[in-house]
Amino acid sequence: MSGMASDHNNSSQEEYIPHYLQKEDPFASKLSREADIIAGFYLTVIGILSTLGNGYVIFMSSKRKKKLRPAEIMTVNLAVCDLGISVVGKPFSIISFFCHRWMFGWMGCRWYGWAGFFFGCGSLITMTAVSLDRYLKICHLSYGTWLKRHHAFICLAIIWAYATFWATVPFAGVGSYAPEPFGTSCTLDWWLAQASVAGQVFVLSILFFCLLFPTAVIVFSYVKIILKVKSSTKEVSHYDTRIQNSHILEMKLTKVAMLICAGFLIAWIPYAVVSVWSAFGRPDSVPIQFSVIPTLLAKSAAMYNPIIYQVIDCKFACCRPGGLKAKSSSKKSRTYTISAHRDSTAMNETQLE
Repeated sequence: MSGMASDHNNSSQEEYIPHYLQKEDPFASKLSREADIIAGFYLTVIGILSTLGNGYVIFMSSKRKKKLRPAEIMTVNLAVCDLGISVVGKPFSIISFFCHRWMFGWMGCRWYGWAGFFFGCGSLITMTAVSLDRYLKICHLSYGTWLKRHHAFICLAIIWAYATFWATVPFAGVGSYAPEPFGTSCTLDWWLAQASVAGQVFVLSILFFCLLFPTAVIVFSYVKIILKVKSSTKEVSHYDTRIQNSHILEMKLTKVAMLICAGFLIAWIPYAVVSVWSAFGRPDSVPIQFSVIPTLLAKSAAMYNPIIYQVIDCKFACCRPGGLKAKSSSKKSRTYTISAHRDSTAMNETQLE
């Protein structure tokens, strides 16, 4: 009986033909022309806002690049990933939506799929590193005494290598990039899981190493931070002003990181659910009109971060009556303020004569 079941599974996998091979033109849009135009305008607005916002973050950071803290360096890297998605990827899909078909053939499809996965993976792994940094900084105070800028740059090298590896693996014959069911965009070939055991291994590996594991680390880190903050608020109030100010800064950075991670996951999880269902559910069971909505939502993730930076900075500035001050034992006093730049949350010291 088990042999018969195995033969049946193998035969069903061999018989399965993915959507992009069922028709002569896999790049023709399966949506109405009106729907494509609406999607094109939507992505145009998202792309412009994302490019301007993340470009501004990078530009302002470059003006004080030698003063960036390790956590801020990671935030700038996140802006680089978001800008990459907007500049390298979005023009392809915008043009295709307006033209009512994918205009760049299989080579363009593979490039677009690679770029989207590369920058998306880079964003998620960067947020994973930021969450670990926040966890160690808040829950293990001694960590902050040895973390230097060069550690952050080493971490960046690891992030880019990790994203490059997983984005390039499909080109080694293990997986592939393919058109979306609606025809005007491309992504990882999730449908390989319907065709073979090797395809299932590929898809499961991508899901675990590029989604589930990083997300688990992020959730663990921020849950531990929340528990730690609840238990240590009273303790911090007994420290001197400088330690209190430093604690406030670290909590602000943590709030920014938490909101960024939440926005990213909210944008990408619906797309991940639809992709998993396409890979392991009943073939072609996801309606084409429904599959485009999570895709468009995921493409908007790059727009959120500059807005989050600004909202947190403005909220902090409005709640700060006259700045955060600390008296020193010498004749000089120092005022510690949190900079209200959109690109960073660095603490600056200004000596007053």
